[in-house]
Amino acid sequence: MSPRSASVNEELRRRSRERLLQATVELVAERGYEATTLGDIADRAGSARGLVSYYFPGKRQLLQSAVHRVMHLALEAGLEQEPRTDDGRERLARAIDAILGLTKVHPVLMRAHMAGILQAEGFVQCPEQQRLSWLLRDTVERYGSADVDADYPMLRALLMGAVFAALLPGAPMEVPRLRAELFQRFGLDWELGNPPPQGKPLAVP
Repeated sequence: MSPRSASVNEELRRRSRERLLQATVELVAERGYEATTLGDIADRAGSARGLVSYYFPGKRQLLQSAVHRVMHLALEAGLEQEPRTDDGRERLARAIDAILGLTKVHPVLMRAHMAGILQAEGFVQCPEQQRLSWLLRDTVERYGSADVDADYPMLRALLMGAVFAALLPGAPMEVPRLRAELFQRFGLDWELGNPPPQGKPLAVP
């Protein structure tokens, strides 16, 4: 049997990494972060346990990469939904809706992610985070920002703040209200993106 090419090996590594990330998403959603072990993740992914440490320094870094992948995929799907558009305002509205939507689809995962960011580790620099960052920066640029380097971190901070507010234990804010505030901040019409079925909150201009 001839040795595998470099491209084949790279594809196998990519798939192995993605299985670990998907297993992390599933197990944290089922059991919570603290109850999920690296061994559990490796078993769910069908991988050798040592492979987890090969790709990720620890469980917190693995979780952040897994969440960044979820966010990237949700954002990509939201931006490319039909009908496709190059309109910057529509794309920004879709981006906001995609990220806010994760608070409903993956509440346990997103809470664990926010808790990790607020600890000493901060952001993990990984391929998943880089892809997410590129999509958000591109969205800000298409929106017509005159200073992407300043406006991109602001959008990221506002989205993170909205996610935190929506998931705050004991005092969560409603997603439509958060959406309305973000849309007002960026001058977006309520009808853009994917408006929630309950309609625009009262007393929001």
